[in-house]
Amino acid sequence: MDTLGTIVDPSEDDTGCGTAKPAASVSEYATHPKSDVSLFRRGLRRLGYYPDEVVPSSVSVNWTFPLNYVGHTAAKSSPVPTPDGETIIFAGDTGWVYAYAPTGELQWSTRTGATEKGFHGSAAVIDDTAYIGGYDGDLYALDVKTGDLVWRTRSRDLEGTLAIGSSPAYYDGRLYIIAEYGAPSSGALWEIDPETGEPTWSDDRIWGQPHPSPTIDLETGRILAGSNDGVVYCWKFPSLEFAWSFQTNADGEEQEGGAFRKGAQIKGTVAAHDGYGYVGSWDETFYCLDLEDGSEVWSFDTDRSIMSNPAVDIEEDVVYMGNDDGYVYAIDAKSGEELWSADVGGRVIGALTVTAGTVLAGSYDSHLYALDKETGNRCWRVANRGRVTSAPVPIDGRIYYAERAVFSNYYDGEKETILEEPGHGYCLVGDE
Repeated sequence: MDTLGTIVDPSEDDTGCGTAKPAASVSEYATHPKSDVSLFRRGLRRLGYYPDEVVPSSVSVNWTFPLNYVGHTAAKSSPVPTPDGETIIFAGDTGWVYAYAPTGELQWSTRTGATEKGFHGSAAVIDDTAYIGGYDGDLYALDVKTGDLVWRTRSRDLEGTLAIGSSPAYYDGRLYIIAEYGAPSSGALWEIDPETGEPTWSDDRIWGQPHPSPTIDLETGRILAGSNDGVVYCWKFPSLEFAWSFQTNADGEEQEGGAFRKGAQIKGTVAAHDGYGYVGSWDETFYCLDLEDGSEVWSFDTDRSIMSNPAVDIEEDVVYMGNDDGYVYAIDAKSGEELWSADVGGRVIGALTVTAGTVLAGSYDSHLYALDKETGNRCWRVANRGRVTSAPVPIDGRIYYAERAVFSNYYDGEKETILEEPGHGYCLVGDE
């Protein structure tokens, strides 16, 4: 572990954020009905909403450690706290999983079989077990206290998965994952017994090697996810009867004998709020869908692809979206009207986070940004080594996130690609 001083990059663009008060409590709408469950994007609806957390007006890097070494361009795995907040689970892209105390002490590290591209999805922590899928196509269960392997469901047990890039969802004694397949390029939704790792149900109707994580909306009784074919697939929940699909504007070349077209890949996870689903596409459009029937309620057009996971402030009815044009947008969740946009210097492909007064966004310009959620004004930004593509996770006054490794000649096929520096996991703390 490295301990660093302040590397905040102050400038005249920093205006500081207004004083925000944390919410006294957070409804299970934003988290999970069970207090012993911790998920990617905090809850089943994948909102990335932390109204009980206040981002400090200035921050320092408290500790950091090398985590990512692979040049694969998918967004990196996001840290996930255990339900009690005493352990933070980081997963790297070389197959290692790490458990750190909030103060930076390494509790354990475990090397899995996912050594080629590691992990890009994040863990689901249920009680004392962490569940995570790897780019080896296997699903792992690890003991949170020791890091010991509890069970490992092999790719062959999931009909030959190529990879599991999604983050598991959990409800009522079952895990749900989205798996990817090659030849043909396709995917499936799986239900898994968390006690044994045994598959109990699947539906393989998905095309295009899906990366997003499954979203569960208990209010409307839906489980859904997007895929690289530009389709959002939705099942009734918990019956898992197929409900509907929504096709974005996929106008590229035909794939798999015409099964689908490129051009509208969906990389981000759907955020579900008040009966609606919010998701962006490579067709340069951000969509609001009615979860009952999959119909389009409104769409927000941009000039570039959308890869990031949106965040939703459920009290203010505002959805925040990051774009490849280098901007973060605040959008009225009901009307689709733009409220503000903020320049963050580079592509935003990871997940946004909204807190009591601030939106956190990682950028391709190798900074983590804190933006005032009412105005979009920049409160501060932190300079990092590599591109920040994980979700920033604020817990008890600390902010955890991860970045990509730094490479030279990565996009130059005529030169050797060289790893300049590994990507790190970070913990920020307030200066005051």
